[in-house]
Amino acid sequence: MIKLTLKDGSIREIESPASAAEIIKGIGAGLYKAACCVKINGEVKDLRTVIDSDCEFEVMTFDSAEGKKTFWHTASHILAQAVKRLYPNTKLAIGPAIDNGFYYDFDLEKPFTAEELTKIEAEMKKIVKEGIQLECYTMSPEDAIKSLEEQGEIYKVELCQEHADKGEPISFYKQGEFSDLCAGPHLMSTAPVKAFKLLSCTGAYWRGSEKNKMLSRVYATAFPKASQLEEHLKALEDAKMRDHNKLGRELELFTTVDYIGQGLPVILPKGARVIQLLQRWVEDVEQKHGYLLTKTPFMAKRELYKISGHWDHYLDGMFVLGDPDDETKECFALRPMTCPFQYQVFLNRQRSYRDLPMRLGETSTLFRNEDSGEMHGLIRVRQFTISEGHLILRPEQLEEEFKDCLELAKYFLGTLGLLEGCTFRFSQWDPANPNNKYEGTAQQWDHAQSVMKKILDDLDVNYEIGIDEAAFYGPKLDIQYKNVYGKEDTIVTIQIDMLLAEKFGMEYIDVDGSRKRPYIIHRTSLGCYERTLAMLIEKYAGAFPLWLAPEQVRFIPIADRHLPYVKELSAKLEAAGIRCTIDDRAEKMGYKIRQAQLEKIPYMLIAGDNEVESKTVSVRSRRDGDLGSMTAGELLDRFTEEIASKKI
Repeated sequence: MIKLTLKDGSIREIESPASAAEIIKGIGAGLYKAACCVKINGEVKDLRTVIDSDCEFEVMTFDSAEGKKTFWHTASHILAQAVKRLYPNTKLAIGPAIDNGFYYDFDLEKPFTAEELTKIEAEMKKIVKEGIQLECYTMSPEDAIKSLEEQGEIYKVELCQEHADKGEPISFYKQGEFSDLCAGPHLMSTAPVKAFKLLSCTGAYWRGSEKNKMLSRVYATAFPKASQLEEHLKALEDAKMRDHNKLGRELELFTTVDYIGQGLPVILPKGARVIQLLQRWVEDVEQKHGYLLTKTPFMAKRELYKISGHWDHYLDGMFVLGDPDDETKECFALRPMTCPFQYQVFLNRQRSYRDLPMRLGETSTLFRNEDSGEMHGLIRVRQFTISEGHLILRPEQLEEEFKDCLELAKYFLGTLGLLEGCTFRFSQWDPANPNNKYEGTAQQWDHAQSVMKKILDDLDVNYEIGIDEAAFYGPKLDIQYKNVYGKEDTIVTIQIDMLLAEKFGMEYIDVDGSRKRPYIIHRTSLGCYERTLAMLIEKYAGAFPLWLAPEQVRFIPIADRHLPYVKELSAKLEAAGIRCTIDDRAEKMGYKIRQAQLEKIPYMLIAGDNEVESKTVSVRSRRDGDLGSMTAGELLDRFTEEIASKKI
């Protein structure tokens, strides 16, 4: 008998080896109909997988992340099959599942038009209605490459060749006349993909490199039920209204200019004010937590990056000034990080255990040569500013300092209203690929990761593990946040480093007079300010809390004769630090009010004859509506309290 331990802890026995699909049928027809894939001993597997030994057995439906990925992966094959039916000469690239659906990259003469996407959708419906069974089969690398070359699938050949050296069979999935190179897993047939929508067609470089050919990428999503698709499409419409790329430009927070360059946004005065407020706040709070402010150069000679290891591990991501291969001439690079610069503060003189922990903080402008296909608005750019810091400490101080870094990050994110949407990822190295990216030995990595695991577990952090997501010098905790489209990015990181101190010869004199290597924590407290601004625009749909609003109050005089009084009140508020403007245009009051509402101004203060006589203003709050009349003193009390409390 083969024993299966189900998710609820119960045991199910089968007499002989059977496929996961057959086992699920035996549990219940409804569960089989909903099943997308299975987890065997925690590993995601295809429903066709044969179970021949005792194991933990979990059925994954569309309600799970793994089930969605499998469902969308199958939908991407349906899309590719429809395209090949309609446009046989099209070459296929890749078609993965992503956070909220899937895409497929195609090589064709010109991108699909909206009418052609509609035509492809109709063909996809036919494929779903046919209920075509998916079959998995394998070929030797040699036979697979030969077959793909005969079909002219040059991109599949390239993918296949990368795995040929392993000598392992290459897997394919076949549905009807269509076959695709794929590791799976997949649904049993095309029938469950009832509701889908092709969302857009954009350009995408093969492998994300602008050195390669531009392909046509079709983005899409799919669901088991039409009602789920409708709900998702409504959410997408809301996302478009909140998209920082659209809203940030409309509210004049930032812009981009072609002849300045991609990934180099121009932060306009309103956006610059928000970032300035965030920076001042972070620096003030960090100072109270014992951080020492530093200011270091934007560039350095290659020799600095060679010591740190960035020259070997990160050169492709750096902007280099000079010939990196000509050792006879000086070569500089713009900094992609601040750590090797800040270490020089520690190295400035001999240090003792009394100097530790040394907490160094800097509002750092960094430069990273991101691929053009990766850049998006303010979220991923080539020049950005970050609340960077490095803590140099004794080993026994590591856990307490890590805890303070985490609490500080949670305070900032919580105050901004972003923490509730965050997830935590324990980013680790990939022991199967140690020499390609990582410094140090397996023993050093095992030690660093075990220490970090203990800290995270002691702090009761609910995290997922990300293999091959670590920095080249150590593991890290990544605090992740999703944009309005569900794309996840890192907003804050806290990293443990037990390697770079030795590279830079960093030592301190311990209590017993011996020389010791310090540990280092690399961390951000709020991360990239441009990315944070993007998240805030989307979180609040551009309607920032009062304390962050670039323009907090707008005065609207009813007539020109009320202007002197309005200017007097405005001066009083500005003297108290309130950011005010006066709309003195020759427009009707209704128009001015609507304009202020569109610009998301927190407060409108309206003054006419009655207000001038009573020394008040009529107050309208974006959040609370009409608040009646208030004096200047009452206004200041309200604004001061709301700003100090950082209400969101």
